[in-house]
Amino acid sequence: MSNPVVKPYNQGSKKEEVEAMFDNIAHKYDFLNHFFSLGIDILWRKRAIRMIKQYQPKRILDVATGTGDFAILTAKKYKEVDSITGIDISEGMLDVGRRKVVSQELENTIQFSKADSENLPFSDETFDAVTVAFGVRNFENLEQGLSEMRRVLTPNGVIAIIEFSKPKRFPIKQLFGFYFKFLMPKIGNWLAKDSRAYSYLPESVEAFPEGEAFKDILSKVGFSKVQIISLSGGIASIYFAHK
Repeated sequence: MSNPVVKPYNQGSKKEEVEAMFDNIAHKYDFLNHFFSLGIDILWRKRAIRMIKQYQPKRILDVATGTGDFAILTAKKYKEVDSITGIDISEGMLDVGRRKVVSQELENTIQFSKADSENLPFSDETFDAVTVAFGVRNFENLEQGLSEMRRVLTPNGVIAIIEFSKPKRFPIKQLFGFYFKFLMPKIGNWLAKDSRAYSYLPESVEAFPEGEAFKDILSKVGFSKVQIISLSGGIASIYFAHK
């Protein structure tokens, strides 16, 4: 059975609505992101970066880069990289990211551009690694987006995807469920001034084909050696695979 299509506003295509939503909340996104995660998301990113570093990629693509947190952290933790390209459909998020890159003097390493994750504007076999943090569940066509990421990877290139999961064990399942579905939307809607953005978040996580289901999709589009690394009691997962 296919997963339901969850959209922020239910007024247009998912792609258009996701772009509008992130443009709306870009000014508060970084604050709310780290506030809600208590900074744990930084540890998750660091673990993914350690996995990627083993393969010594020189050119990295960060898909759905948002305000560039993953790209910036990668540049700091993996100084051997030649270039990191971050793409996103939200110009508002990218504008915030560009200011952060300039303030941290990383312009020679990181470049941002507006692009569709499901129609990447790059030639085949351009990047040695692809990263995505909390972005794939926003794709309108998940398989198309994953296929595009595989297409632009060099032979034996690797991909690291961080995405929220649904905890299965007591009491994390119950505590996370209350926090994620009830508390977070109320606070997020109040601070971000967008009545749907932080209600869409738990809805999109609920609809996402996590765990083995997502592993099967990665294998279906051609990735190999797919691993699932559970994080923080099942709150999130890293999906690591090879071309």
